[in-house]
Parts: sequence; structure tokens; C-alpha cells
Amino acid sequence: MVMTDGRAVLRGRGTRDERVLDTVLRVEGLTKRYGRRVAVQGLALKLRRGEVLGLLGPNGAGKTTAIAMILGLVRPDAGTIEILGVDATRERERALRRVGAIIESPSFYPYLSGIDNLRVLALARGGVPERRFAEVLELVGLTGRERERVSSYSLGMRQRLAIAGALLHQPELLILDEPTNGLDPQGMAEIRQLILRLAAEGQTILLCSHLLYEVQQVCDRVVILSQGQVVAEGDVEELLAQRTRTALRVDDPPRAIELLSEVEWIERIEQEGDLLLLTMPSERQFELSALLHAHGIAVGELRVQSRTLEEFFLDVTGPSTTPGGRGVA
Repeated sequence: MVMTDGRAVLRGRGTRDERVLDTVLRVEGLTKRYGRRVAVQGLALKLRRGEVLGLLGPNGAGKTTAIAMILGLVRPDAGTIEILGVDATRERERALRRVGAIIESPSFYPYLSGIDNLRVLALARGGVPERRFAEVLELVGLTGRERERVSSYSLGMRQRLAIAGALLHQPELLILDEPTNGLDPQGMAEIRQLILRLAAEGQTILLCSHLLYEVQQVCDRVVILSQGQVVAEGDVEELLAQRTRTALRVDDPPRAIELLSEVEWIERIEQEGDLLLLTMPSERQFELSALLHAHGIAVGELRVQSRTLEEFFLDVTGPSTTPGGRGVA
């Protein structure tokens, strides 16, 4: 949670001016080793203004290390980090003035009220206008509860108060590391709606979460890490479209499998009872139907089966990375 210096950035004619305006965070070749273990290897990512980017990966993938390097908490062994055109490895304080962040569980003075905790945070960073407290409290849905002691707050309310604190100085980049960790379903829904509201108002957000269902609903793009390296990245809808499956029901599954195994544009064939699930380009369904008909195989059902982000994640990182089958840490 660091304040912004309020400096305006204007579009100029040069390439660098355009980059500063449109790109809030740029990371290139970011690498960190701990002895022989490589925590992050050559990480590259770009976060554009007004975008919500999800940083995902299984335990030990390097997410936390990457976030720590971006925030200047860990020194990288190689690579560059630019925040709104400022080299964060060389001018850390200047770059981080424009960043708000929540890392791990937020800490507050339990016997102070919510608004007094915000005042403490503001004073530690140079102060803000009095009206700003009311603005952020309204934004996170704590208006009317701000004078109650934080010790009486639910975990979800404390998390929303932490986000209010991160927003006090109107950061141009908001970094949220596991913002729904430990929350009940209602608390998760509240944080999800808050992130969607911030995104609708143009806030640029880097979100690190293990709840893939949440990420799919709030993020524009995702970067997936595995063993310190990027294994997939892109627009959420486009990534899922690449991994759609075609559900096929035929009268002779064994013969269909034998035939379709020789088709080069079918990547994978899975069988669930009498249903075949084909990983293939969805636009080739007509060719698929014609091929089966030509070989005397009757088709009872043929449809595109959309995939979830969780299924995509398991495809690119391996099935052992999601304990309980629901998310990643």
C-alpha cells in the first residue's frame, strides 16, 4: 500500500510516451534463484491500463516470488520491472508510489475503529484529504460500519478494509495476493463483486489467486506459471476457446476411436461411457461428421463442450497440482 505522487502522464509522439500511458506494468526476463533451485525463470508479462490480470500456478510455481520482486521485497537475479515507465529495480521508491498492494493476511489495530485504522495507514504514507476516507469506505461497502472496532469485523470485512487502505492514495496499479483466502462463500462473493466494481471503474489489477472459478469471472487475461516458467498466457475467453472439446456419441465407439486416432487435427480422445470427448478445432465438426458417415458410423450426438479455466489449468500444469480438485495454491 503505497501512495501515488499524482503526476499526470500525457501521450506524446514518441514510443516511450505511448508505452508509459498504455502499459502499467512491464516485466521482462525476471529470474530468481535460491541456491540451485530456480524459483522464477525468465518471467515476462505486461499489464495494460484498466485490465485485470490473473497470475496463477500450483504450489511452488513462483507466484509469490514474482509478486515480491515486483514490490521490491525480493531482489531479482536478472530481468527488468517497469511500473508506468519507471524502472522499479533502479528507482524503487518512485515506482512504488503508484502501487497499492495486499500481501497475505492484512493486519490492523483490533481496538481501533475501521476509519481510525485507515487514518493510521494514511499518516504513515504522508496523509490524504479527509474526504478520501469516506470515498474508499463507500467503495468497499463499509459505510456505516467505519466507527466500529475492527475486532468486531468479520474476516470478509477486514479484507475489504485492507483493500480500502490499499486504495487510499489512488494507486494506478493494485496488486491483490489471495484476497479471498480463508473467506466463507459470502465473503468470497463480496470480494469478487468489489474487484468487478473496481475493474468497471478502470482500476488496473494484478490478481494472484488459487480459486480458478473466481479468476475466470473477474480476469481479462491470465498468466499461468509452472516450475517458475510461463506455460500459458492470454485472454481468458480465447484460451478456453482453444481448449474446447467436442462431445461425440456414436453407435460404435471402439471403431470410431480407431478411425479418429489417425486424424491429425484431433489432439486427444477421451472416453466417458459411450461418450467420446475430442480435443480438436470446433470449426471442423462438419468434417468430423462427414468422416464418420463415410465409414458407416452413426452419430447420435455432436456438440461443443466448453471448458472451464480449472480444466485448462490442469491441462497445462498437470492433474496433481489441484488438491481437492477445486483450485491451486
